[in-house]
Amino acid sequence: MAARPTPHRPFRSVLIANRGEIAVRIARACKDAGLRSIAVYADPDRSALHTTIADEAWALGGTTAANSYLVVDKLLDIAQRSGAEAIHPGYGFLSERADFAQAVIDAGLVWIGPPPEAIEKLGDKVSARHIAQKAGAPLVAGTKDPVAGSDEVVEFAREHGLPIAIKAAFGGGGRGLKVARAESEVRELFDSAVREATAAFGRGECFVERYLDSPRHVETQCLADSHGNVQVVSTRDCSLQRRHQKLVEEAPAPFLTDQQNAQLVSSSKAILKEAGYIGAGTCEFLVGADGTISFLEVNTRLQVEHPVTEEVAGVDLVREQFRIAAGEEISPVDPIARGHSFEFRINGEDAGRGFLPSPGPVQRFEAPSGPGVRVDSGVRSGDEVSGAFDSMLAKLIVTGATRREALERSRRALAEFTIEGLPTVLPFHRLVVEDPAFAPEDPAAPFEVHTRWIETEFDGEIPPGPLPAPGEDPEGREAVVVEVDGRRVEVSLPASLRAPAAPVAQRRKRAHREASASASGNSVSAPMQGTIVKVMVEDGQHVADGDLLLVLEAMKMEQPITAHRSGVVTNLDAEVGATVSAGAALCAIED
Repeated sequence: MAARPTPHRPFRSVLIANRGEIAVRIARACKDAGLRSIAVYADPDRSALHTTIADEAWALGGTTAANSYLVVDKLLDIAQRSGAEAIHPGYGFLSERADFAQAVIDAGLVWIGPPPEAIEKLGDKVSARHIAQKAGAPLVAGTKDPVAGSDEVVEFAREHGLPIAIKAAFGGGGRGLKVARAESEVRELFDSAVREATAAFGRGECFVERYLDSPRHVETQCLADSHGNVQVVSTRDCSLQRRHQKLVEEAPAPFLTDQQNAQLVSSSKAILKEAGYIGAGTCEFLVGADGTISFLEVNTRLQVEHPVTEEVAGVDLVREQFRIAAGEEISPVDPIARGHSFEFRINGEDAGRGFLPSPGPVQRFEAPSGPGVRVDSGVRSGDEVSGAFDSMLAKLIVTGATRREALERSRRALAEFTIEGLPTVLPFHRLVVEDPAFAPEDPAAPFEVHTRWIETEFDGEIPPGPLPAPGEDPEGREAVVVEVDGRRVEVSLPASLRAPAAPVAQRRKRAHREASASASGNSVSAPMQGTIVKVMVEDGQHVADGDLLLVLEAMKMEQPITAHRSGVVTNLDAEVGATVSAGAALCAIED
């Protein structure tokens, strides 16, 4: 029997098991490091930016994450056919799946990530709490193991009080996380958390813990090598969130005492050493209004917000991942942060409609530039953003010598950023960098932002974004993508050779007409394009104002649709699995 390959060894080619801006980011790091990059893509991503940035791209087939980027056998088959020697998982999808990491290693490939055992121990948030306890990290009350059902969640709430957080044990990024503030909503929120976690991560187990009201979200970006060295590269603050997903991050974390910084660093190193960690990872904490620090979780992967750490520490974290996976040694000394950096996530969401996911065409994409400005993007003008995947289009990273200078540059860069064709969160970002709670004039003033600040205290007025306009086909030459034995090949042809029908434009016009449909006083319409994942009512049923009617899902997030008045449900046109457009009539509520 052949000897099992060592998990850390030099490699010359990397398969990127991801999509969007992180796949572009990794492909560029491969180019810098002289490595061959191999992209993969689902059918909707056939012409996506990451497929053209990489040295080559291979078809996964499938139209959703479940039948493309989450299929281990497809990824390993392409790795074998393309001659890849290593796999980088990016973030999301399979990046925190221990079984995928083990399958990669068993296939004789280098896994650019932590050992499967560490992913298993830390990826399960219940197990991670046990490790944090052994390491001496501070913790709030929580269940020791995943709960068996909603009855246990209700019992925990009665014993420890409300609010409580219901969390996907194998999740992250705010998906599968629900906060219950009343006992009456516990059961439905538990079911929703399980559905979201299953859809996003393939596993629905959840645990429960006390929820700290109005905390800050602070984390440490860490690196650990196979030689026993552990670094905390920088701290970050990620408190500006909606739906428990980060919108703005910054490094280093501001408005902390030296003692708090020291506790964050020492606890992080102790946790990773206790877990036998190797690679890039992030230890996340909540900081209460009284200054109390409580361990939250460990993300066993690269974070979306890693660029702000790179900017202040002068470290390319993706290339450090390459070095660690190749068995090289990192310095045991933590880098010294210089300056201050912000990251603004540019999501396809309508900030004027409660940050509803808004897939659609990117008709115009013009990124800012200038001193201190960096843009990591997964899209370009002419792309179509699918509702089947994450809502993030790009990340704007702005750095200055001080927090004040970084804010000044951020205002300028956000004003320059232009995206047309679908609503984005840019209007929110332009307001928040002027808000005294986030950007106090006096640097000594208290930092008022917390994880629920947007929902509870932000009072900026953002008009709803315009509906996506119909797209127009380009003139001149046209890029045509074909597949040869599963490998993506792009061919440039005269536009006159294309078929006379323009189905994409017709689909966009039809979607525009449907989304523009007006609603009567009795009608309940879809606030966004999405898939129906749960229907709670039937024709003829009596409902009260605020009752849950159905649940829509788009871009990996669920949106409950509730009754706007009391009455009887009529004309119900909704079934689980059906896709509806924004503005589509779902039912009516009659007297």
